[in-house]
Amino acid sequence: MVRFKQLLPRSIFWRSLLIVLTPMIVLQLVLAFIFYERHWETVTRHLTNAVAGDVSTLIWMMNSYDAEDEGSLVLRIGRIHLGIEARFHPEMRLPVPLPPPDDTRVERLLAEALVQRVRRPFVIDTEAPDDNALISVELQDGVLDVYVPMRSMESRTTDIFVFWMVGTSVVLALIAAYFVRQQIRPIRRLAKAADSFGKGIVDVEFKPSGAREVRQAAQAFVSMRERIQRQIGQRTLMLAGVSHDLRTPLTRMKLELALLEPNEEAISLKADIEEMEHMIEVYLAFARGEGEEQPREMDLVYVLRDICEASPLDIVADIQGDLHLTGRPNALKRCLTNLIDNACRYGDTVPVAAERSDHTITITIDDDGPGIPEEQREEAFQPFVRLDSSRDPNRGGGGLGLTIALDVARSHGGDLVLSESPAGGLRAQVLLPV
Repeated sequence: MVRFKQLLPRSIFWRSLLIVLTPMIVLQLVLAFIFYERHWETVTRHLTNAVAGDVSTLIWMMNSYDAEDEGSLVLRIGRIHLGIEARFHPEMRLPVPLPPPDDTRVERLLAEALVQRVRRPFVIDTEAPDDNALISVELQDGVLDVYVPMRSMESRTTDIFVFWMVGTSVVLALIAAYFVRQQIRPIRRLAKAADSFGKGIVDVEFKPSGAREVRQAAQAFVSMRERIQRQIGQRTLMLAGVSHDLRTPLTRMKLELALLEPNEEAISLKADIEEMEHMIEVYLAFARGEGEEQPREMDLVYVLRDICEASPLDIVADIQGDLHLTGRPNALKRCLTNLIDNACRYGDTVPVAAERSDHTITITIDDDGPGIPEEQREEAFQPFVRLDSSRDPNRGGGGLGLTIALDVARSHGGDLVLSESPAGGLRAQVLLPV
């Protein structure tokens, strides 16, 4: 059962076409079997019986005349009226034992008819010149050779039947393929719109179409998209208000500290305020998710080079292939910055590589730091989680770097995968579809 499922096509177009064409092909095979096994044999049997009857009539007429000239007249009558070319060889005999007939269907049916009608020793040769069948019948005073055209003993509807069977099958297959493709097109448009919306691209031209069930699914998608866009708009307004409300008292505190004379308490309090501002920025960036940025055509080569040049370590990215894609530049820059800064924070050497294969861009970031145990890598993606057992808690960060990076990668239809680096530390791979 599993092997049968593996043989099925993966595309819904080919599966639908297979459902339509399979009964038609089975029907054509059944008709062909009935035609060749029933109709063709029945028609051929009638034709061979007619030929055997003509040969029997010709023999009866020859036996009715004794004179040689009258026998010649009989042969002329057979040629003119029966369409049979016959020759009489007096004083000849057929070989004994007689050669067995071939296994061809025409020869078998002709032999059965001659046995019933002629009732004399005979030999059949279906390979006579000019596409004729030679029937040699032993008479009392010689051998009668009768030449019968093969076409007079074969059904002439075979070629026509095969032509119409194949022709109608091709025409029906083309018609079925056209209508199936028309039914599949709305599903493909729905899948494309859903994929684009998942990457932040809103297809304003998308409208439900197709069969009733497809239109229902498309309408449900449109309603879901509108609800999500409404929620994103409400969240953006809420975050703008929260950002303003949080920054206002912090700004007043910074102004009051600026008016105070410098001392240890003021310096410590200023550091706390700066740390709080940084934490607020990180938390708001995580909650906002770069949702207001619109996707556009971009080249990741420039983004990677800017990040590597701004990093504290001397990093040179190994770039192979074209890295053009449609995405949100600021979001992707934040994603890669978080990963590279994270690698620089815990490692001394950070190799960065980017390559394009088929329909995917893969960006690999390695470090030679302590790494993350395999059983804790899923937990590392959780927001506000810091793996203190494997990472130094005194090196800064709010526990949102990997979470934001994963959210950005998945919002572009890709993924972020953590594994062990060949250098012994952590390897982070960003997979982006193009």
